[in-house]
Amino acid sequence: MKIHHLFIAILVSFISLETKGQALDKQQPSIEKSNTSEMIFRISEIEVYPESLEEYKAILKYEAEASVKLETGVIAIMPMYQKDKPNQFRILEIYVNKKAYEQHLLTPHFKYYKEQTLEMVKSLKLVDMGVLGSEITPLIFAKY
Repeated sequence: MKIHHLFIAILVSFISLETKGQALDKQQPSIEKSNTSEMIFRISEIEVYPESLEEYKAILKYEAEASVKLETGVIAIMPMYQKDKPNQFRILEIYVNKKAYEQHLLTPHFKYYKEQTLEMVKSLKLVDMGVLGSEITPLIFAKY
């Protein structure tokens, strides 16, 4: 898919999600606030084929923004790339709990991301993390 077609598709999808955002959030069962021990912390390590880099970045940005904006159980999806290897990505993912993560996998924006980037990704590793000093976690988000 050419880049300009991709941007049009993303724009149309985003407008659709924007207008349906409230409905999407209401479809999800309410997620109770969790303590840190229930939260899921993950780092996704992704390598993208260099020829797909720009298209991948656009789709990933769209998916991350939609997830944080529309999903009550997604605390953070922060895509980052290595400055010296721009086709190497790390995504910090934080979910309220397992239920929120499972709901995330069913959303239209996540499914779009997975389907559209399947052939762009050379490697993917999901690393589940534990938190040291979990009492500081709420302070991190309150500070911003």
